[in-house]
Amino acid sequence: MGTSGLICAFLLASCCCCRRVAGVPGEAEKPAPELLEVEVGGTALLKCGPSHSQSNFSHVDWFSVSAPEEGSRGGRQRPRPSRSPRTLTSSPQVHKEKPTLIFRVRQGQGQSEPGEYQHRLHLQDKGTTLALTHITPHDERIFLCQGKRPRSQEHRVQLRVYKAPEEPTIQVNPLGISVNSEEPEEVATCVGRNGYPLPQVIWYKNGRPLKEEKNRVQIQSFQIVESSGLYTLQSVLKAQLAKEDKDAQFYCELSYRLPSGNHMKESPEVMVPVFYPAERVWLEVEPEGMLKEGDRVEIRCLADGNPPPHFSISKQNLSTKEMEEESTDDNGILVLEPAQKEHSGLYECQGLDLETTVSLLSDQQELLVNYVSDVRVSPAAPESQEGSSLTLTCEAESNQDLEFQWLREKTGKVLERGPVLQLRNLKREEGGGYRCVASAPSVPGLNRTQLVNVAIFGSPWMTLRERKIRVKENTMLNLSCEASGHPRPSIIWNVDGTASEQDQDPQTVLSILSVLVTPELLETGAKCVASNPLGENVTSIILELDSNRTNSLSTSTFSPPTGRPRNRLPEPESKGVVIVAVTVCVLVLAVLGAVLYFFYKKGKLPCGRSGKQEITLPPSRKSEFVVEVKSDKLPEEMGLLQGSNGDKRAPGDQGEKYIDLRH
Repeated sequence: MGTSGLICAFLLASCCCCRRVAGVPGEAEKPAPELLEVEVGGTALLKCGPSHSQSNFSHVDWFSVSAPEEGSRGGRQRPRPSRSPRTLTSSPQVHKEKPTLIFRVRQGQGQSEPGEYQHRLHLQDKGTTLALTHITPHDERIFLCQGKRPRSQEHRVQLRVYKAPEEPTIQVNPLGISVNSEEPEEVATCVGRNGYPLPQVIWYKNGRPLKEEKNRVQIQSFQIVESSGLYTLQSVLKAQLAKEDKDAQFYCELSYRLPSGNHMKESPEVMVPVFYPAERVWLEVEPEGMLKEGDRVEIRCLADGNPPPHFSISKQNLSTKEMEEESTDDNGILVLEPAQKEHSGLYECQGLDLETTVSLLSDQQELLVNYVSDVRVSPAAPESQEGSSLTLTCEAESNQDLEFQWLREKTGKVLERGPVLQLRNLKREEGGGYRCVASAPSVPGLNRTQLVNVAIFGSPWMTLRERKIRVKENTMLNLSCEASGHPRPSIIWNVDGTASEQDQDPQTVLSILSVLVTPELLETGAKCVASNPLGENVTSIILELDSNRTNSLSTSTFSPPTGRPRNRLPEPESKGVVIVAVTVCVLVLAVLGAVLYFFYKKGKLPCGRSGKQEITLPPSRKSEFVVEVKSDKLPEEMGLLQGSNGDKRAPGDQGEKYIDLRH
């Protein structure tokens, strides 16, 4: 070794010795600190050396070392990726560390120094561990432990703090993006709040990650440091979109690390409005399938552009063959309600792009409204005599093949299938309505009908010849009388009252008479007379007094039966009352005669003898002699036994009759 080499070796050795003697923290090269990872709000257990160390921890000082200036996280910065676990190397800026005494251990007893950690530090494990509670992002730094006995030694702990961000939120650009834009426009903004350290954001479209691409995709992210030391990340995605992106799904993902490992959270998917010009327009008709008269039909224009162009709908004029614009509603829809056969024809749609002023024309489309119209029956007013025959023929117009059938109007029964109905050996009952139904089997629900009334010549016919009804005197009564015939009959009444008529069908009339029930009406009854040029008919109505009804003025209605017999009202029991009364009278007279005959035979009565004789009675009853006759009949059934003076018995009198024989 040369002289210069020996000199250099000597100087290097001397320098190392000086450093070992000085023992000043921060001037000798130090080993890498121990890494400790804790979540925000947790507790950090700071150990003063490895667990297998045999050092004496009875005299220890704990220091906190401020982070290097370049590690300061303040203001608005570009984000950095999340840290992954690694073994830390010594910092090249150790000369800027500033140790601050925060805790002392003497003879196993600990004491906190005044400052930010004064109330969050305490000893554990016989003084070998210092517990720091309620961890915050501000606690991310190096903690230094120095032991004084038996020799000076130190141990460093690098504390790393973590906090999972909240669920990311995403807000789409509500104004949308035009495909004609020359620069990337904002698609959506993603926000992740209150995470530590700053999470990493990744954007996705249709499940595939997006990367920045010049003039196509840009991702701008910003970080905000909250007062708590946590980070809020805001990321904006800008892109140029095409028509194919109109249904694209966008979302963002936040990747972050915790002591337990790597994690991620995803935002909901969103769609951004994409505007692009239309390339074609076309017509759409609802409902689909075959249309018929009476349907509600909507004709609308559709286009493949967004927003859709301004539409107009035109129909071909059959006379001039020119297309004429039709009136549409506010949405540009032509509504045909109800659809008529005149609406059939050729239609087309025109779309005008208000931004590019480009006009597009659709293909012409034919609209066919199927119809059945002008259903007619001949003869239109058929008339015939009883016993004769009649032929009815039905015709109609349609663009489809038709089927015909005949129905009886009263019953709805199908009489014949086909356009011709034969009525043979007509009877009076066969007069009335017949309906022809013309239908198109190829178009469900398409049919039209025509009603015709068959008149059978004859005198008026009435349902009843005679009818009895029960009434109450001094009540208003509505009497009804119905008659049918051809020619149509008219009805008159033989009593005064207010009459009104209603046509039931062309050959039937109903007359209603409103009258007051008087004794004269009860005696004479009422008659309705129906007549036409071929004769007349009469219905007699007999009125009978109904004793069960109240005397108050009321209104009742009598109508003739409509094909179903009515129950007969019960007759009053007037005959039974008379028989009972006569029987009671006979019994009373028989008993009275027997008593008189008895006294006569005893000589107690002076009949036919001279002088006076008196009936001998005990002194206490000498002044009265009473004969008692009892009856079980109710008082109302004993009415015939009342005296000639008209006096009535008291309510409590249960039929007992006393005959006073005092002289």
